[in-house]
Amino acid sequence: MYAVIRRYEGVTDPAEAGRRVEAEFVPLLRQVTGFVAYYWVDAGDGVMVSTSVFQDRAGADESTERAKDFVQHSLASLLPHPPQVTAGQVVAHA
Repeated sequence: MYAVIRRYEGVTDPAEAGRRVEAEFVPLLRQVTGFVAYYWVDAGDGVMVSTSVFQDRAGADESTERAKDFVQHSLASLLPHPPQVTAGQVVAHA
């Protein structure tokens, strides 16, 4: 499996960002081949973190492109800063 973690800082409206992600972005991710799981976390203080898990890197790479497009078109006013992105092979899980 392969995971991508994105950390967004300076989120202007976490509740609205969460609503849009749940209603609009999650359905897009579920269409990606190899989709395993997705989590959107409100870490407080204007920080939100997403974790995407896919069967392989190809799915993770596609999710990164979808996330970039979605943020640009639907969340730009809520997520004013580019995310810090960490990605890699999952080596342990429960």
